[in-house]
Amino acid sequence: MKKYILPLMLLAITACGAKAQDNAGSAAQPEQVIAVADRVAAPDFTLNDINGKPLSLSDLKGKWVILDFWGSWCPWCIKGFPALKEAYKQYDGKVEVLGIDCGDTEEVWKASVAKHELPWLQVYNPKGSDLTARYGIQGFPTKFIIDPEGRVANVTVGEDPAFFEVLNSLVK
Repeated sequence: MKKYILPLMLLAITACGAKAQDNAGSAAQPEQVIAVADRVAAPDFTLNDINGKPLSLSDLKGKWVILDFWGSWCPWCIKGFPALKEAYKQYDGKVEVLGIDCGDTEEVWKASVAKHELPWLQVYNPKGSDLTARYGIQGFPTKFIIDPEGRVANVTVGEDPAFFEVLNSLVK
């Protein structure tokens, strides 16, 4: 039952007035932000990093974490990389970014990480994994801000500059 809490919560948020997102990456609506009082534990997972070593979300507990669900096939994901790189530099040591590849082969994923010079942690989400379902992913990119206690503080679907305003307000 616990694995369905986050997707159900996201569905409830969407049903309460947030615009449904499509894979075109349109801007997320403010209603999609989970209120601080509603924070739920982010589902833990373990996937292999770019070097083939297992990396768990729980390994990052104690830090602010941005989970970036993306794919090389998603133009809005690629469009958002420069702003995410700026945030990564700005919050160096305060925020860890974890890119989660979705829908690519391992070879294409590794080539895309190299091509776009993504400096943060990256993990490969293989076909058959239930991670996107467990997180209720409905569109790409989807970014989650996870607080140092491992709870979801924000969800943004689509490429939305307001995501960084929310990040700034949370990570003071």
